[in-house]
Amino acid sequence: MHRSAFSLLELLVVIGVIALLAVLAVPAFSRARLQLWDTVCRSHLHQWGLGTFQYAAENQDFLPKDGAIGGQSMNEGWYVELPRVMGIPAYHTHAWRTNAAVHPGRTLWLCPRNARRSNSRNLFHYCLNREINGTGGGQQVALGSIATPTCAPWLFDNGRLAPVGNWNWVHTNLHGSGAHFLFLDGHVTRFPSIAYWNFQSNRGRLDNPDLRWRPGQP
Repeated sequence: MHRSAFSLLELLVVIGVIALLAVLAVPAFSRARLQLWDTVCRSHLHQWGLGTFQYAAENQDFLPKDGAIGGQSMNEGWYVELPRVMGIPAYHTHAWRTNAAVHPGRTLWLCPRNARRSNSRNLFHYCLNREINGTGGGQQVALGSIATPTCAPWLFDNGRLAPVGNWNWVHTNLHGSGAHFLFLDGHVTRFPSIAYWNFQSNRGRLDNPDLRWRPGQP
């Protein structure tokens, strides 16, 4: 049976359709990738939450200490004590923390959405709320003493580099112009930046009842 070949016009139409489908597919793939990264970040925070509960269970219900704000603590602090109970390499063992040229790979320490790398001194994509342990330092608070754990931020997407901070440290433009928060009841939630940040004063907000930064605040 004789079968005619594609004409030049038909071939151009097919190429045009394929090109159009490719153009339409790119945004969909991009959105899917960002959604995957968001899911990975939430998973990281969930695992840090599980590590926190495990630490409290093994330490008379106390939460880990904050650790030095520069990330140089070697024996205590959340970035030392949580990895120890979670069975993962300690923070100070990673070369990417002080060398931006070292690719970090997949690690619980870093959010795949956050492109920030080391300033040659430290790198923390997740920041601990220093208000939980009072003013930070060597203090510890019992997990059971937190009156509103569902509203108490513990770890959150870091807008800076240090491992410990407060409401002024939250990233404002990461997960769909927002950030993920791990609370002391173990759940992780995304808030849009307007829910926790005052862009006029360029400071964190303290008037959101769903974000009780200080355990004792009304």
